[in-house]
Amino acid sequence: MDTAPAAKASIHAQTPPKRRALLFLVLPPALWLLCFLVLPYLGLFFQSFLGTNDLGDVVLEPSLDAWRAFFTKTLYRSTLLYTFKIALTVTSLAVLFSVPLAYFIAFKVRRGKELLYSLIIVPLWVSYIVRAYAWKIILGREGILNSFLQWAKITDAPVEAFLYSEWAIIIGLVHIYTPFVLMPVYTAFEQIPRSLVEASKDLGAGRITTFFRVVLPLSLPGVIAGGTFAFVLTLGDFLAPVLLGGTDNLMISNVVQNLFGTSNDRPLGSVVGIVLLVVVVALLETTSRAEKSFASLESGRGRLGGAR
Repeated sequence: MDTAPAAKASIHAQTPPKRRALLFLVLPPALWLLCFLVLPYLGLFFQSFLGTNDLGDVVLEPSLDAWRAFFTKTLYRSTLLYTFKIALTVTSLAVLFSVPLAYFIAFKVRRGKELLYSLIIVPLWVSYIVRAYAWKIILGREGILNSFLQWAKITDAPVEAFLYSEWAIIIGLVHIYTPFVLMPVYTAFEQIPRSLVEASKDLGAGRITTFFRVVLPLSLPGVIAGGTFAFVLTLGDFLAPVLLGGTDNLMISNVVQNLFGTSNDRPLGSVVGIVLLVVVVALLETTSRAEKSFASLESGRGRLGGAR
């Protein structure tokens, strides 16, 4: 008769320690996010509504000049659109290379699967700067590519168009960010039940039909996650455009860097940073919803699952 009150008393006695343990686990990352993410962006947002004096120093006077400059000057909007174009191209190529390679490793390789996977992610162990400089050496005037073309008698003189071009940026970024796409795609392929693939083949579907009707839809959460990684990382990249693109192919992060550095226009730099943050957050929210929608395919509860 007295067991229920005793159990309730025991639960109430255990709750405070559990809450303290949960608070102990949550508090450090919450403080880290507050100090290094929330407060800095609040500072940028507040600074974007301030003006500057003749020396470029920020003054505590409310002003919308920075926001007006961003939306009226073509330079910032065109650079933002150019950055989106580069990010979309890099993401598309990275997904295009990652999907067949991850499919081959996950479904076709019988032995040495871990070794192949490790070889693909080995470039992540090398510094970003080293990988970017490697492409500078390959694509340069005296680089490996030009030396090979001259040795093969394809060209008589070094080709100047390889380095400091838009495609040099794209090639470098695709090489750098493809492992970030391949890892979630490969994980998605590995989680697909092989019984579904066998059932599709038993029902008469060929390899191509099975891939596009069964394997690819089930792997879409991984493809979306990998594509999001590549797109967001490319949006914020500022080193590859400097090393591989030169001064004529700057991206939006280079504009922010110049505004906070050489131009000494911190309110306008804050505006560009806030706009970029809003775009990235909207993109992450959209891809997160899409990823959850496709993830429910396996359980048959999602939009596609219902259609199935």
